[in-house]
Amino acid sequence: KGRKLSKKLRNYTEPEEIFETKGADALRWYLMGSPIVRGGDLRLDDSGIDDVLRQVIIPIWNAYYFFALYANADGIQAKARTGSEELLDRYILAKTRQLVEAVTQRMDAYDLPGAASELEGFIDSLNNWYIRRSRDRFWAPARPSSADNKQDAYDTLYTVLTTLTRLLAPFLPLVSEEIHRGLTGETSIHLCDWPDPAELPADPQLAAAMDRARDVCSTGLRVREDEGIRVRQPLLSLTVAGREVDTLAPFTYLIADEVNVKEVLLSDDLTAYGQFVLRPNGQVLGPRLGQDVQEVFAAAKSGRWEQSPDGTVTAAGHTLSDAEFELALNPVKGTTAAALRTNDALVALDTSVSPELAAEGIARDVVRAIQAERKNQDLDVTDRIAVKLTAGTEIVEAIKVHQTYVCEQVLAVGELELIAAEVEAVSAGETDIDAGRLQVHLERAE
Repeated sequence: KGRKLSKKLRNYTEPEEIFETKGADALRWYLMGSPIVRGGDLRLDDSGIDDVLRQVIIPIWNAYYFFALYANADGIQAKARTGSEELLDRYILAKTRQLVEAVTQRMDAYDLPGAASELEGFIDSLNNWYIRRSRDRFWAPARPSSADNKQDAYDTLYTVLTTLTRLLAPFLPLVSEEIHRGLTGETSIHLCDWPDPAELPADPQLAAAMDRARDVCSTGLRVREDEGIRVRQPLLSLTVAGREVDTLAPFTYLIADEVNVKEVLLSDDLTAYGQFVLRPNGQVLGPRLGQDVQEVFAAAKSGRWEQSPDGTVTAAGHTLSDAEFELALNPVKGTTAAALRTNDALVALDTSVSPELAAEGIARDVVRAIQAERKNQDLDVTDRIAVKLTAGTEIVEAIKVHQTYVCEQVLAVGELELIAAEVEAVSAGETDIDAGRLQVHLERAE
């Protein structure tokens, strides 16, 4: 609360309690990522240590757990290798090289908070993009036609994790030690060399283009959320309109899958979906222009302004520099859209839902309900199951149309046993989805 830490006031949590409940590594990262290592002040807050657990340590452990779970289930021995031609593999390897370069530069400059920030950003890219988008490659049953692709996925993730843990070792010495030993069987990560970026492929163009595709996805998902449309409900199309959107062409299948749309369209006609709005900075312009600033605001509001190739803007006869204004990209009336962070393109969604799309959305909800019940019953990820579902007519009809999809996703053997009946009483295996109540009964198949 801004007061000096005091034994008399007891206005702090005992370090031993933090070690026991949150871990020494969590406190270490919290301090190394704070202004205190730059000679600044720090308001010690236990919630900040909780954030380290939630945003750093647990995601790192989840990535390791995911790899170990599926590698052991498949009986695959991964090795450090950077030769995969798979697009997502090439991307994460290029991002790993950029990470090694950035963290090395920060550490050489004794910028510990900067290095921690670089690592935290990469962990988000690893978990919430690479692993999410590659999950099917690990999940799919091993077949001769997919064996190489699956080995590429394991080798790439192994390479990234073993590199990442070496970068994390000064920040999380205990967690990185545990993960490194589990991955490699070596004595200690603290006896290893610091990673050399030259060991990893460089592809800054791919990294930048994929990061732009990720921005499209996050913007599209935000539009869905603002419109109250659940992610499992498929939509007809997503349009990206603006500057240099053709660079997204190789990633449209990833965007379509992540945002759950049937088609991704690219357009250079930005005016069909959005328009720029001038917002003068009155605090900067007022002292310079005096009363004339009102004329600038009036011109901005009516759209009477022009932007020059050098980036300056002219309004009401006055030239505004970069610091004196900002341009906001707003969707035109009647479109469901939002601007990218770069403010040079818009993402627009077709939010109409046909009966066919609604049925597919129900099927996806059913998959989620079955997977939740698998987890409740502590079934192994590789267990085949027999499934009996009881639900209303709308849900049952939707499942019939998409039965093959549902079976593949949940590893069901044979056909699903479907019973059309209203589910009223609350009991084990029941859940609510948007279309109504569903009762799920699972058995491990022999």
